[in-house]
Order: sequence, then C-alpha cells, then structure tokens
Amino acid sequence: MADERLYIVAYDIAHERRWRRVFKLMHGYGRWLQLSVFQCRLTARRRAEMARRLEETIHGTEDHVLILDLGPADAVDPRVESLGKSFEAMKRAAVVI
Repeated sequence: MADERLYIVAYDIAHERRWRRVFKLMHGYGRWLQLSVFQCRLTARRRAEMARRLEETIHGTEDHVLILDLGPADAVDPRVESLGKSFEAMKRAAVVI
C-alpha cells in the first residue's frame, strides 16, 4: 500500500506480565525481530490504533516504548547489519484474517 510507513517498535517493560501482554499485542501489528523489537508496516490509522493500545497496556512511569518512523514502506530499504542470526527485511504480503 502506498500509504503505509515502516516503523521499528522497541520496548522496555518493567514487569514480565505486562511484557507478555505487549509482546502479544505487537504480534498483531508487525513482525518480531528480537526480544522486544518489532518491524511494522502500518497505515496512519493502524499506527494510531497501535499507539493507543500500547498506552492502555503499559505503565507510564515504569515502562518505555519507542516508535521509530523509517519512512514510506515501499520507498525505504532499511540497511541493517545483523550479527549472529540472519535478518530478512519485511516484505509486503497479503494477510487473510
């Protein structure tokens, strides 16, 4: 989609129970890259929905979430250096729900 942007979402959650809730929530928005890092292709509406749901889930004084906007999803080619396990850039694909 032309209106999708590519985001990296990284989080530091103080309590394991909340961390699990955030982890499960993020699986609905993007691809898991590492323990607390997701790569997401989102429209403005989905990004706002994700941020709202994250704010409802985290504890504002104990937890921290970073949402990095890398730009238009079809135009950006993230240059990633991966040490250890291999890294594959997220590709656009149809999802049947």
